[in-house]
Amino acid sequence: MNDWFTVKIKYTKELDNGTFKRVSEPYLIASMSFTDAEARVYEELGNVIRGEFNVVGITRTEIHDIFFYDDADTWFKCKVRYDSADADTEKSKKVNQNFLVSASSVKEAFERIKESLSTLMVDFEIPSVILSPIVEIFPRVEDMDREISRKPIETVQESDDFEEEKGKGAVFSASGSDFDDEDERNEFTIRELEKLGQARAASYFRSVKQ
Repeated sequence: MNDWFTVKIKYTKELDNGTFKRVSEPYLIASMSFTDAEARVYEELGNVIRGEFNVVGITRTEIHDIFFYDDADTWFKCKVRYDSADADTEKSKKVNQNFLVSASSVKEAFERIKESLSTLMVDFEIPSVILSPIVEIFPRVEDMDREISRKPIETVQESDDFEEEKGKGAVFSASGSDFDDEDERNEFTIRELEKLGQARAASYFRSVKQ
């Protein structure tokens, strides 16, 4: 089972004006361990970042689910709170979970997380929505590691029904979900992955359902 890890790297970055600056950037990676997370970040960024970079920190990050929309590349961290009954005492307790959603503003992030969780069978509130420093996210789908925010939009193969579904989000999970409509969520993810050209990932989700 994979968990989410925030891996912070430091390197010399060329800015838009042609100057160079030493920067630190955090990346979110689905991995099985700290060692695996470090290995993956070198694998994923080794051919992308010019020059050398160093891993300066790795922390386990509690992210329940990630909702990716292809019309935004900025990430917002949303805290969701709901009441849950304790199985032993039958007393109600507050449960807090963190979600990431791509959006162009705090307001849009709030609306998207509310829409994405509308199928939950419990009432919930969203006490906070903050801009996340995460630069990019690397989920793990079977043995294919695909960074979900780097793929150019122009490479998407549009179909007849793509316009009707454009802007909807795909869900990426590392360790499960509280959703009751798991089948519907998998079908939705399959459609989105197919539209992004990720045939292997879509095939994987179908095999999971079978």
